[in-house]
Amino acid sequence: MNSPVGVGIIGCGNISPAYLNLARAFPVLSIRALADIDPVVAAARGAQFDIPAMSVEQLLADSQIEVIVNLTVPQSHVPVGLRALAAGKHLYSEKPLGVNTAQARELLAAAKAADLRVGCAPANFLGPAHQACRRHIDEGAIGSPLGGTAFFMCPGHERWHPSPAFYYQEGGGPMLDMGPYYLTALVNLLGPVARVAAMATRPRHTRTVSSEPLRGTIVPVNVDTHVAGTLQFRSGAVVSLTMSFDVPKHGHSPLELYGTEGAMLLPDPDSFGGQIHHATAGSEWSVIGGEMLRMERDYRILGVAELSAAIRSGEPHRASGELALHVLEVIEAFERSSSGGCHVDIISAPPRPAPFTSDCLQ
Repeated sequence: MNSPVGVGIIGCGNISPAYLNLARAFPVLSIRALADIDPVVAAARGAQFDIPAMSVEQLLADSQIEVIVNLTVPQSHVPVGLRALAAGKHLYSEKPLGVNTAQARELLAAAKAADLRVGCAPANFLGPAHQACRRHIDEGAIGSPLGGTAFFMCPGHERWHPSPAFYYQEGGGPMLDMGPYYLTALVNLLGPVARVAAMATRPRHTRTVSSEPLRGTIVPVNVDTHVAGTLQFRSGAVVSLTMSFDVPKHGHSPLELYGTEGAMLLPDPDSFGGQIHHATAGSEWSVIGGEMLRMERDYRILGVAELSAAIRSGEPHRASGELALHVLEVIEAFERSSSGGCHVDIISAPPRPAPFTSDCLQ
């Protein structure tokens, strides 16, 4: 690897420590500066991690910064991303890539015109457990994939997030918040989605915050909060998916895949490690995999490291804007299918990302 890639982070809110905690574990990265719309927030986060804080304008003008990591709220992902591209920086965005596909396509078009790269979270599919799942499936552990299930269901983020209102506005909701983890994992395993059929509901029109410091605050709900549907992949597999902020408790596995020769229970796609269970007809579940699956810490910075290594090597990066656009198109199709009462065909069809190991960062 040549010299480290200079990185600047815009957005120093609740998610930023998950990126910064392990940044020094990746020699390809040099975190040069932090910025936030609130200078006090940037200064506090900078002091916490011993990283210089500066204004957004100063960070974008810094010639030593090659990649901007955009950790702002979803409504700001594209506006801030366009500013980064206009400043000649590569971009890595928190998910979703945009609040709609029109915005996201504008961002990717700007990057193409400037010959710059766009990467996007989630990068959990690059973790050892999910890469092991992919290897087992590619090697025929379940035969030809036929179908599966994907579930994220909880009572709502107002129970724990310090400022949860944005989860219930445009750019929020369970599909845009949690859907990217599940859909990205599934595309990595099965390839792109071909069409969607879905229904969505909004049981409550307000939420009462129970977390501090806003306990008791009433926030309006302007998005659907319980979404269920079916994905048909171009490979032919059919997967049922439910994302909800309305379910008190459930007993479903996060991800299950079924094939002609067996079935697999997969780790939580919002994690990087975890166990994989496998069974065939007539057998009990057994754990497959070993030490390589133990990645218990939050390596969200892995996607930035993978993008940075690809910049240095000249190879394509895996957590790409094209993959994120496909996932966003699928998410948008859930709303279109529900409101229109129809199947929705998916236009984009990115290739499955190449397999990944830690050697790709060398």
